[in-house]
Amino acid sequence: MRFWVFSVVCSSIFIITCHVAHAQNDDNIVVAQEWEGIYEILERNELEPKVHKKPFIEANKQKLGGDTLLIAGTTYLLPDRILTPIPDKKTIEKPSSYVNPLFGKKYEKVPIIDNRLDGAVYYLVSGHGGPDPGAMGTYGGHTLSEDEYAYDVTLRLARNLISHGATVYMIIQDKKDGIRDDRILKIDRTETTLSNQTLPLNQKARLKQRADEVNKLYHQHKGAYQRLIAIHIDSRSKGQNIDVFFYHHQNSTGGEKLAREIHDVFKSKYGRHQPGREYHGSVSSRSGLYMIKNTLPPIAYIELGNIRNYRDQLRLVISDNRQALANWIELGVINDYGKSK
Repeated sequence: MRFWVFSVVCSSIFIITCHVAHAQNDDNIVVAQEWEGIYEILERNELEPKVHKKPFIEANKQKLGGDTLLIAGTTYLLPDRILTPIPDKKTIEKPSSYVNPLFGKKYEKVPIIDNRLDGAVYYLVSGHGGPDPGAMGTYGGHTLSEDEYAYDVTLRLARNLISHGATVYMIIQDKKDGIRDDRILKIDRTETTLSNQTLPLNQKARLKQRADEVNKLYHQHKGAYQRLIAIHIDSRSKGQNIDVFFYHHQNSTGGEKLAREIHDVFKSKYGRHQPGREYHGSVSSRSGLYMIKNTLPPIAYIELGNIRNYRDQLRLVISDNRQALANWIELGVINDYGKSK
């Protein structure tokens, strides 16, 4: 059996002596934006996080809590660019890249941006697959299937998380379908489990199969921070436009926190990119679902939209929108992990 496991560990060992200027001018004062952390505010102001993170914390320690999420609307001082020495490039081990053909030829090389998710283990499960295409819809005379679009978003999310140093397990895999930028994703039955098992026709057996794979890995990573993200697409009446919504186990604090962090990012992004359109995505418990009820890691169960509704279909068929879904989920995941430490 071949096991496709995404695990990246990058380290840079160097010593830097940094100073923050005592006199600050207006160029050193910035206002934190919604859902902005230390890395984001430094990068937005063209400062290198590896170099300037410590002096930023030192300059703003009275305004920082136990995590790296800043308070929107609050002013912060930036480290002085002149008095913060830049280390010799030769002494820095630059982030490497990770290659895995599961992402497809175009996307198989994953740049390692940082180690913000180092130590975190994620199990990603896209809904249905194999003999079960899941929910179905019709778009421009073409048939859309839940399993293909959920899988594409899940692959994109996996790639994003790896770029931040996470250990990622794609529980459902398709060796033939990497990340695809097509509007219409061809329906096939070539999905298997991570351990290369064929997906059974019986629904309960299929769900048990993937739950067992997750739980086995969970025991192997005992003591680590572990989370499960299941990605699905709903099916409702054609006229019902729905926003991305979330489920968690009623007794799982970790699962609820993860779901709410991702939900908060979506709410913020809708407010920024679709002003005037209220976001109606919800977070609720639904412990009767098999994957929520029978898996060990805290789980966030995500429904991306209604595959039969035209507006929701645009969220799926446009590849940039699928990438945006993965990016927004990623931001929520990063916020959740940052707050857990």
